Amino acid sequence: MTKTEARSTGLDLAPDARVGIIAGGGSLPVEVAAGLAEAGHPPVIILVEGQADRQSELTIYEHESLALEDIGSLVALLRRRRITHLVLAGEIRRRPRLVDMRPSLGLLALIPSVAMALARGDDGLLKILTRGLESRGVKVVGAHEVVPKLVAAEGPLTKAVPRKSDWRDIEAAHAAAKAIGALDIGQAAIAIGGRTIALEGVEGTHGLLERTQQLRGHGRLAGKTRGVLVKCAKPGQELRADLPSIGPQTVEAAHAAGLAGIAVEAGRSLILEGPVVLARANALGLFVYGLPTAEPDHGS
Repeated sequence: MTKTEARSTGLDLAPDARVGIIAGGGSLPVEVAAGLAEAGHPPVIILVEGQADRQSELTIYEHESLALEDIGSLVALLRRRRITHLVLAGEIRRRPRLVDMRPSLGLLALIPSVAMALARGDDGLLKILTRGLESRGVKVVGAHEVVPKLVAAEGPLTKAVPRKSDWRDIEAAHAAAKAIGALDIGQAAIAIGGRTIALEGVEGTHGLLERTQQLRGHGRLAGKTRGVLVKCAKPGQELRADLPSIGPQTVEAAHAAGLAGIAVEAGRSLILEGPVVLARANALGLFVYGLPTAEPDHGS
């Protein structure tokens, strides 16, 4: 068992279960699909048009495409494919535009829920859509339930560990990340020298790290070294979708931004391509650390 394998059991699926994956961007849909196939449940991939960017690794499975503006036909698609369980995996970089949605009976049934969801933040949208799907007989499950080895374990995950000064940064960034999470703004923050200096917004974690790299020459940061990126779930978050995650690009960008390491919330964060992440962090001298969580698993 590797240090990223936080749980020993995965999802208990009946032999006749059919699992669909709504696939957005990044490596998460690929890892979930591989985990399902290894467990004897080859998935049905629903590629979100314009969002799924690893299609060659996903189209080896049964698949079809769906435009965001065709969300009204999703339930019919799931029924046609006899899908009993659904995983929402990968980054969706935009929301569907109501004015561009194609009329259908399915859309008419979903309009109240979709309109309400679009008026809320990201987590509000996910909660409403998840409940809407489950009310129509499809069980929504989290990627962490299907591939538990992706879940970050607690404690040090790399050879390097936080120094005493790094803990000041971890505590400051953790508090800030929880604060913006409560406002449904983002899941990450960066602290340097014991002060939070940047918060995640719509640009995502990679944009946050690029901004931090640019800030290194700013007056009050000039000459300061180290610093920490912290990612954690939003308070009360729907855990079956959009869990905070890090991957190889996160490690590279954190190093480019001059940070000493990354801390994530154990049990409520994903480490994508785990062996690659930890090997690269070790090579660069960065620490990756799993922070304990006392928050109950709402929405899991």
